[in-house]
Amino acid sequence: MAQKRDLTGAIVAVVGATGGLGTPLVKTLESRGATVVRAGRSDGVDVIVDLRDSRSGDALTEYARDRHGRLDGVVVAAGIVAFGDLSATDDVVVEELFLTNSMGPVWLAARVESALSEAGGFFVNISGVVAETPMPGMAAYSASKAAAAAAMAALAKEWRRKKITVTDVRPPHTETGLASRPLAGTAPKMPEGLAPTTVAERIVAAIEAGEREVAGADF
Repeated sequence: MAQKRDLTGAIVAVVGATGGLGTPLVKTLESRGATVVRAGRSDGVDVIVDLRDSRSGDALTEYARDRHGRLDGVVVAAGIVAFGDLSATDDVVVEELFLTNSMGPVWLAARVESALSEAGGFFVNISGVVAETPMPGMAAYSASKAAAAAAMAALAKEWRRKKITVTDVRPPHTETGLASRPLAGTAPKMPEGLAPTTVAERIVAAIEAGEREVAGADF
């Protein structure tokens, strides 16, 4: 049975805190009483975390412990996208997709495991609906997100005995602006996506409920 979680006083890091989804996530977590550590690559964050750097999780853990004494949870709300047929996608673009979307969350999880275990905390990765429904013209992107989702499913079982809740979240297209900033290619015409605030509320509700998976249909 999933264990309910009270976020009052929790120390939660949001990676991608200044992004289109990270910003409402920070606000929603704070509205539940959490203290948020803003992390990411841009200015205006508490600690620099670049998912392409395997050591970034060390910096995040050190900052949280030094400043707050512990780390109760991590939410990964950072990622990149690219569009176009796979045969026309540059190798470097494919590599960047997997570094950021797949290897990044896995590296980060490995580095924060000890702190989360001490706190009986949680780790959330937002993989997206393409992880369960791969799309043409997004083969590399879909694969990078599916790889991360598979890792989270395995970690949910691996970390159960460590009292860490791992959640994979797969929201449908959301109006974060990410599609307008692709690493390569042009976004196909898509219907209007979900509001980021709606998605953020659902993710935080999943954290509070101890859910291990939030599928696209759950939005």
